[in-house]
Amino acid sequence: MQGNMRICQRCGAPYDWRRSASSYLKMTYCGSLCEKADLGFTIETLLREFEYVRGEWRALLAA
Repeated sequence: MQGNMRICQRCGAPYDWRRSASSYLKMTYCGSLCEKADLGFTIETLLREFEYVRGEWRALLAA
């Protein structure tokens, strides 16, 4: 169990990283609220807003 315990970078609380509510930064934050408070955003939010643009369309959209 000791190997699974981490200290949250934001609030300093001990937590089991396998149960962290932070989707992508489980080894750093105890939850998404600490992730957002520390970074100002969550990685999940950034990835959700990212859209894939096909190579053929990039030149047209860049103009």
